[in-house]
Amino acid sequence: MENVLEVKGLTKQYTKVLAADNVSFEIGKGEVFALIGPNGAGKTTTIRMISTLLTPTAGDASVMGHSIASEPDKVRECITYLPDEAGAYKNMKGIKYLQFMAGLFCSDIEEIGKCVDRAKELCQLGDRLNDKIGSYSRGMIRKLLLARSVMTRPKLAILDEPTSGLDVINAIEIRKTIKRLAHEEGMSFLLSSHNMLEIEFVSDRVGIITKGHLMVTGAADELKQRYNAANLEEVFERVVKQNEIH
Repeated sequence: MENVLEVKGLTKQYTKVLAADNVSFEIGKGEVFALIGPNGAGKTTTIRMISTLLTPTAGDASVMGHSIASEPDKVRECITYLPDEAGAYKNMKGIKYLQFMAGLFCSDIEEIGKCVDRAKELCQLGDRLNDKIGSYSRGMIRKLLLARSVMTRPKLAILDEPTSGLDVINAIEIRKTIKRLAHEEGMSFLLSSHNMLEIEFVSDRVGIITKGHLMVTGAADELKQRYNAANLEEVFERVVKQNEIH
């Protein structure tokens, strides 16, 4: 399988905190990789380094062969990043927001139109796109943001807590969209979530990080078998506790 992302020894040292320590993993084309861990484990730091928002202290990562250290601009052309706290312009209509964002990434009117049409199909907001975003529910905003993130067909979509705070129906719809984009269109995903049910449903492989160390990677079923666990929550608990002991 062709690797879209290769992470090699990625490390981030703050003044007194080693937030990420020699983190290495890869993501293949059309693969959904979930990076999970306790609060403060190094997930967001790792994601932000890959997204070129933070500079690594050591190590490197490459997206489609482009280094985050030496070719950040090339990396940004290949990725999209949707942080947990992302918002949209509340006084802007949904359709105007999509057109505005498409204009930041696309060079001509025809390309902008194609991106907006794709986003409209993905978000499934229909006539509500003609309303101001300030009138949207949290679920509607998240659907709009996800559609905005993937409308340009990035090679790698990086999503931090993609369904945080959503009701069950909206969360399921977003998970299904992610799986379809990966498995039918070949888009690769790096996502982080505290919802283990979500991780089991949507991911092809999982990496568990704690105290800055990537402890284990593998498919959810493989990890459950390896740790003799009934579900991914039990795997998560055992991996984290083992690291606390050592």
